[in-house]
Amino acid sequence: MTVTTPRSRRAAASALVAAVLVVSMQFTAAGGAWADETPAPGTPPGTESTSPPPEVDGNSQGLKLRDGATLAPARVLDIVSVVESEGGEERREETSSNLKFALQAEVLFGKDSAKLSGAANARIAEIAAEIRKQGAKKVRVFGFTDNLGSSAHGDVLSKQRADAVHKVLSQQLTGSGISYEIRGYGEQYPIADNSSEEGRKKNRRVEVSFPRGEGGGSQS
Repeated sequence: MTVTTPRSRRAAASALVAAVLVVSMQFTAAGGAWADETPAPGTPPGTESTSPPPEVDGNSQGLKLRDGATLAPARVLDIVSVVESEGGEERREETSSNLKFALQAEVLFGKDSAKLSGAANARIAEIAAEIRKQGAKKVRVFGFTDNLGSSAHGDVLSKQRADAVHKVLSQQLTGSGISYEIRGYGEQYPIADNSSEEGRKKNRRVEVSFPRGEGGGSQS
């Protein structure tokens, strides 16, 4: 017969709590690592911030680390300002180093088409003016679709739409010495949920992004 005393019950409870805490810490650490290593939704590879990370002195007296602990490598997390027009037809994302304009496909093209609409040139001209203002020398033009239809069709259509926007931009920025990166990502990198038409509409888009103030342009 085993006799359980209040002291042994307390010891067993303490051991159980400790085990739960260890398991929780392991899952938290694993989840944090996964989040840090995975690009944010709607962020194609190579478009993350290129700003250098801050320098942190691991031996600073102001840091309180337990024995044996070390600092993880410093990282830059840009603060993103997002302005979206009513109805979400246009979206402007701004960080300390980059500008990105996203135009819904319906603003620029007919359904399942890569032919620019009559109103498209004026929208693209506004982006060209901002590129000129910032003095950017490298511009990315990326096309995206929703997940309806085949993936192969989405890849082709998104590239054709990016090409169409690039053609107008390059005409309006002739002689600016700009190099362009044009890609069609199809249904990859959605910025909204594809399970609703509202989300799919946001995912059908063309994005134009470039560095801020690269040539000494305004930083406002």
